[in-house]
Amino acid sequence: MEQVNERYLNFASVIDELTLEQNRMTSTMPFIYPHFASMPDAHLGKGCAVGSVLPTLGAIIPAAVGVDIGCGMVAVRTDYSANDIQHFDRRALREAIERDVPLSAGNNNRKVATTAELRIRLLEQEAATAGFDPAAYVGKWRLQLGTLGSGNHFIEVSLDENDGVWLFLHSGSRGIGNRIAQHHIKAAQAYCRDHGIELPHPDLAYLVEGTDQFDRYIKELLWAQRFALLNREEMMDRVLRQFTQWVGGPVLERERINCHHNYTAKETHFGKEVWLSRKGAIAADAGRPGLIPGSMGTRSYVVTGKGFASSLSSAPHGAGREYSRNAARKHFTHDQLRKAMEGIEFRDTEAFLDEIPGAYKDIDVVMEDAKDLVDIRHALRQIVNVKGD
Repeated sequence: MEQVNERYLNFASVIDELTLEQNRMTSTMPFIYPHFASMPDAHLGKGCAVGSVLPTLGAIIPAAVGVDIGCGMVAVRTDYSANDIQHFDRRALREAIERDVPLSAGNNNRKVATTAELRIRLLEQEAATAGFDPAAYVGKWRLQLGTLGSGNHFIEVSLDENDGVWLFLHSGSRGIGNRIAQHHIKAAQAYCRDHGIELPHPDLAYLVEGTDQFDRYIKELLWAQRFALLNREEMMDRVLRQFTQWVGGPVLERERINCHHNYTAKETHFGKEVWLSRKGAIAADAGRPGLIPGSMGTRSYVVTGKGFASSLSSAPHGAGREYSRNAARKHFTHDQLRKAMEGIEFRDTEAFLDEIPGAYKDIDVVMEDAKDLVDIRHALRQIVNVKGD
């Protein structure tokens, strides 16, 4: 842990100067209490760095929540072991999951799945209670529930240190969450401009508690976070269904963990109730289960929070990028990707070159930096990887 200035604590041992400068700038916002924290996986982001923990009094910066509202992880521990599945064709499972879960940006369900109907009804009721129509943002939002997206989102089958089989996936609120986020980032910029508020960066524009704009943002933000959580639940149920068909017998779900890492919640820290925005960070209260994924070819972790006060009971959300997507495509080769993915069943395509493990920080360094923040329960290694282009 490094005290960069009186209002900024850095938990990353590997962090570039541009990200440090972005974090210093964020820490100057007047409503931060008690301090801003950057996680071990911190890297440059839009307005506010990814890997940021931002406690605020009376205001929220929409860009400090992120444009994929509610993005996060869900994992299921099954009753199967590596021995139980060693003779099955892993490619068949990967392809079955790819058929059941729409992948890649812009790909939706063709119709509302029967399994999704109850979740959609809940979301419709919650939107009505919040007083807004999600269709004003995305007309076909219902068809997005149960879809993965692209980028660093993934579905994996993994083995823990005892060769237990886990199902693991990463996704968020899809197009509907992005549209809601973009709308309120612009609304915050308009608010600051109309009130003559000078900002160190336009994407640090904020909304003030007690205004109509703030109230609308909170209602729609919480709905998008709920959509993201239910989206992961829907996908995980489909993955479980395909896994069950693949093994040809019942599958017992021993444990399920579902956690956000792009969100805002009201929490109490250092004696005051704050709006706690985590952009690329998970809650790590004492005893809380959490998930920290590596890249598509490196370990992921099931953890338990320690409630470390200075980190605002937070922990990293993954490995964190070292190379931008464009830089990774220029720096790495398809052969290097294949080598990094040896032993893992995946769709072998250059489309994933920007997701090569070498484009990310070393997850072992990230976890070492996080040793005061979480305890490691399980280390997972992938045997099947599913991603969208």
